[in-house]
Amino acid sequence: MKNSKRLIMAIESSCDDTGVCILSEGREIRANLLSSQIDIHNKFGGVVPEIASRKHLEVINPLIANALSEAGVDFSDLDAVAATIGPGLVGALLVGVSVAKAISFAMNIPFIGVNHLLGHIYSNFLIYPDLAPPFIVLLCSGGHTQIIHVRDYENFILIGNTLDDAAGEAFDKGARILELGYPGGPLIQKAAQDGDPNSVAFPRALRERDNFNFSFSGLKTSLLYHTRKHPDYNLADIAASYQEAIVDILVEKSFKAAKKLGVKNVIFAGGVASNKRLREKAQHKAVQWRYEAFFPPVQFCTDNAAMIASAAWHRFCKGDFDSLETPVNPSLKI
Repeated sequence: MKNSKRLIMAIESSCDDTGVCILSEGREIRANLLSSQIDIHNKFGGVVPEIASRKHLEVINPLIANALSEAGVDFSDLDAVAATIGPGLVGALLVGVSVAKAISFAMNIPFIGVNHLLGHIYSNFLIYPDLAPPFIVLLCSGGHTQIIHVRDYENFILIGNTLDDAAGEAFDKGARILELGYPGGPLIQKAAQDGDPNSVAFPRALRERDNFNFSFSGLKTSLLYHTRKHPDYNLADIAASYQEAIVDILVEKSFKAAKKLGVKNVIFAGGVASNKRLREKAQHKAVQWRYEAFFPPVQFCTDNAAMIASAAWHRFCKGDFDSLETPVNPSLKI
């Protein structure tokens, strides 16, 4: 007998993490499994696309079997299957999408292709059931740093973007300069723990009034020149100062955008949203301004399948499905 609650399986494979989630009625996470490749790519200082794709192929079927077992369901209990169709690495995306389409075809259930960026935003709906638009989103990850005005569940307006490096990329490149390893964000955060964030006056680019764009390439260059000029630098201090420069501009522009557009809820999403200093400064600013700042739990900030399931659920409820001919789009935008 089929489960009385509607179930969606979602697959995430846009980069170097393989994720499978089974979500019940849009809220209850029955299983949410993740296979990380950090240890594999760490020795290369970044993600190697070909290796990432091969690893997805190795782990995805066992991960699906384990998710079904943990959720206590079978393929026949599923009402839909979703997968990330972009943006991301084309080979990695194809693994997850191909498997999802195969399940859709075999079980005769709808397929939903999900924009990875919307998934990051929708992760907040899993945690905050009363959260509703309008609000401002700061989407900050290894590949994107954007400010988005969410007017309603289907109306997303991009009002700020990075002109060069994303915030997560700036963390990765900074960690490489400081010889900390990969991924850069957690390693810089750890190194900065006992440092003085005011020890080095790193630049905060594009601080002009009413400008909601970002630029981090100059900051990375400043870090490089500083380390060359001061080879005996204090690691904790320089890491704290570098982190502070990134966090300052993210918080400043997000809240300014909210103020300009007359909304008081600021949502943070993406891998960089797990940064402890960013959370502290955003919450402090929210209290000062009498706004609200929303952060998903750390495990929902980085790539995961639960966020893909959450975004897919809203389309499932409307009967908004995709053809099995829907292609992946490595450059997909909001």
